[in-house]
Amino acid sequence: MYLGHARRDMHRASRTRAHMKDLDQIQLIDLDPKVLISSAPALEAQPIDLEKPGLAQHYCVECAKHFKTDMALQLHWKGEVHKRRCKALKEPAYRIEEAERAAGLGRERKRTPIAAQAMPTDT
Repeated sequence: MYLGHARRDMHRASRTRAHMKDLDQIQLIDLDPKVLISSAPALEAQPIDLEKPGLAQHYCVECAKHFKTDMALQLHWKGEVHKRRCKALKEPAYRIEEAERAAGLGRERKRTPIAAQAMPTDT
């Protein structure tokens, strides 16, 4: 029995070198309307960082990704990956309450059956 594919898939799933921010993190932190006026220019014009690609001077806020050159950033803006990401960011992020409700942990009103409400009880 050959397990090469399973081993490969587990290795790919465990890699974290190219992990980007999730959509909800970008929406709630980077693109927050209350903070957007002050944070967007700060994210686009970051101080020079020798550890990041392009010295952290070419940054796409929607994708939370650094690029080496301005030309690479402009090509990224025209690309399908960036356009898909922007389209996905237009949808509202899931809130904690929605996630808990989907997992069955939220508070919901218990409804009584209509037949039980309509029938009067004689005692």
